[in-house]
Formats: sequence, structure tokens, C-alpha cells
Amino acid sequence: MKYRLLPLALAILAIGLIAGIVLEGKLDMLVHRVPQGQTYDHAHHEDQDVHEQENEHIVELSAEQIAELGIETAIAQAGSLRRTLSLPGRIAADADRLAHIVTRVAGVATEVRKTLGDNVAQGEVMAVVESRELADGKAAYLAAWRRLELARARFDREQSLWDKRISSEQEFLDARQAVAETQIELQAAEQKLHALGFGDEYVRTLPEQSDQSLTRYEILAPFDATVIAKHITIGEALKDDSELFAIADLSAVWVQLDVHQHDLPYVEGGQEAIVTVGPGVPQAAGRISYVAPIAAEDTRTVQARVVLPNTGGRYRPGLFATAEILTEAVTVDVLVPRSAVQSLEGRPCVFVPSEHGFEARFVSVGRSSHGAVEITSGLVAGEPFAIQGAFELKAAIVAAGLGSHTGHGH
Repeated sequence: MKYRLLPLALAILAIGLIAGIVLEGKLDMLVHRVPQGQTYDHAHHEDQDVHEQENEHIVELSAEQIAELGIETAIAQAGSLRRTLSLPGRIAADADRLAHIVTRVAGVATEVRKTLGDNVAQGEVMAVVESRELADGKAAYLAAWRRLELARARFDREQSLWDKRISSEQEFLDARQAVAETQIELQAAEQKLHALGFGDEYVRTLPEQSDQSLTRYEILAPFDATVIAKHITIGEALKDDSELFAIADLSAVWVQLDVHQHDLPYVEGGQEAIVTVGPGVPQAAGRISYVAPIAAEDTRTVQARVVLPNTGGRYRPGLFATAEILTEAVTVDVLVPRSAVQSLEGRPCVFVPSEHGFEARFVSVGRSSHGAVEITSGLVAGEPFAIQGAFELKAAIVAAGLGSHTGHGH
């Protein structure tokens, strides 16, 4: 029985050997490596200089395989190499458009019309304080104003009598002096009201106002802004320097950047900056408007500032931010994506189309920036190269058994 099975076993073995030969031939057709411009000659290969031993790595692919692997080509061309510096920072309110609202008189809060997050317009009433101190100041002004009226009336009468030689010169001079003294008193009382924040128009109409308005002190917004802090409640007793609100114009914000000492030579006013805040917040472009002349004592960093428009209020003070500062922009002859450059045998290469697929072309690289690499030799402008799928092409070479000669890819 075992002799009858021997021919069948030999036949199966023969079929396996034939299949192995065919499979090996297909693999050699897919990826092979031959000396450039000639057939392989072992003796000749031994005698060549190391720089003349460069081997050509070819990946043979059909059009269907190229499409399946997602390999795309592009034409090598010149490009602008932008080198940037990443700096940490934070969003802050524009200090030139930030105000701490204080009451200038002691009193009691009777109305609070604004709260956190509210928008206010210039001149809008934010709160009302009833103040006895304010009533005293207004009363002093009204008293001086009334005395001046009486002094002027007396002076007019004395001048008329003096002109008719009815009254004495001394009485005329006393009336004129009284007018001058009451004018000084009125000016002093008026200046006190101006110091409390009342304008000329308000002071001018004060004699026409009701007695109830004498104690009323209105807290007004100095400019269009948003309330970012509130320290007042109804019924609260206030001192003459109590801070009631903090408001900020958030239509524009500052990005305060921390520049370390080793980065200072690359940062200066006017540079372009791309600011990133976080997920869901779009990037914003601005320019450095200020670089501090001194460093912070605790961190030894120098503060730089970027001013950003804040339409929609997405850039909120207090958030962390990162700014990419453009430090150099140069035009290079050939610029390719970093992903298009792979490593074979420890050397950079790109893949260029060949007759039946792609071949690895060793290149020399120069400067680089985020996502782009300068090619200084090995690929010239106008030549096609694999802009997508370079890693897959290298993987095909490694998988075919040439991996012992290849380095690690990017």
C-alpha cells in the first residue's frame, strides 16, 4: 500500500516546487534592485567605489494597484519656505480699554442696573448711589451761585449810585469786592462737582433741578464695553473710593506671549503671528505690536504682544494660546512635503514614476519647516514625484526582502 502512495507524494512535491518558483518570480517582478544602467556583475560590483555602488530600488505596480494604494504624483517646483517659532501665551483684555469704575462719594447703593457679562454703552447709567456728601457739595454750589446773584445786583445798584455821585466810593468798592469773592466761592464749589464726575452742562442746569436730585449720584459707563467684574449690591454702604465694576472693551484683545532668552533674537515688532486658542476656535492672524524692553524677574522671559480683533467674542481673556511667529521666509528651488521624503539605507529618498511603477531616488535635503522640506539635489523642478503614498512604496520594498538594507522611515 505504501508503494502505491509514493508516486502521488512525488507528484504533490513537484507541484509545490513549481508553485514556489512561480511565486518567487512574481515577487521579483514586483520589487527588484539592479545596478543603475547595467546588469548585475558580481566581480564588477566588488571593484566599484562606494559612491558608484548606488542601487536602484524599483517598485513595479499596475495602474489598478497605484489607485488602490492611493498613490498620487505631483510636479516638483519652487516654493516659499516659512520657518516659524512657537511661543506660549494667554488672552488678555486690552489694558488701554479696561476701566475700574469707582464711586467718588460715600453713600448707599439704591439701584444696580448692570451685572456680569452685560454690555454697556458710553454714558449709560450702571448704578445709583444716594449720598449726603454729594448733597452737601451741591448745596454749597447753589449757595455760592445765589450769593453771586445778590452780590451782582448790589454791585449794579452801587455803581449806578456812584455814577450819580449819590453813594460813596467806598460803598462802590465794597460791592465790587463782594462780587469777586462770591465768584471765587462759586468756582471752588463748581470744581468740586467736576471732581465728582459732573460735566459743565449738568452743573449749569443744577439750579433748575429738583431738591430730590441733590443726593442722587449716577454711575456712568465711560465707553462702550462689557462688564467683567461687579462688586456692588443694593443697600450696600459705599466709601468714596469703593470699586463697583470693572469693564473692558472686548472688541479687540491682547495675546500676551512669553519669549525665552534664547528666542529673543528671532522676535521683533511687526512680525506675522498665527494665534491658536483651542478646539472650536478659529485661528487668527495678527502682528507683534510690542516687545517689552525688560524681562520678568521671576521667569526671565520677555513679554511680546499681538493685538487681535475679537468679533463674536470667541477670544476670551484668561484662555491659553499659542502663537506661531514667522521668523524667516525664503524661496527655494525645490520644496516637497515632508511625508514625500522617506529613508532607505539610512539616506533620504523620494519616489519618482518609472516605466512600470516607481523608483526610489536618493536626494539631499536642506532646510525644513512645518510639513515641508527643501531638496538641494537629486530632484529638480519639473520632475514628477510621489506626493502621496511614499511610505506605502517604501513598505513594499521592505516587505519584498530588501529591508535589511533599508533604514527606518520618517
